[in-house]
Amino acid sequence: MSQSWIDGNMLAGGLSEIFAVDLTVARARCEGCGRVGAVAEARVYSDAPGSVARCPGCDTVLIRLVRTTDRAYLDLRGLSYLELGLDG
Repeated sequence: MSQSWIDGNMLAGGLSEIFAVDLTVARARCEGCGRVGAVAEARVYSDAPGSVARCPGCDTVLIRLVRTTDRAYLDLRGLSYLELGLDG
């Protein structure tokens, strides 16, 4: 890939509009290679109509986030799970 990327923290703003928790600190498992790490560690490519987060280990697409004026489309099919800590 010749596109430059930024880390998964770039997704914080868009995801915070959809979820009440910060998903960039969530741990996720890549469906491609099994790597487990924080969403913030993903490599995010944002020079498309949306943002695409790829695994830093194997480059599998983990997350796709596309926003329109009144909708958000979130595709998590590259993750086998997303682990969130709960206060309590």
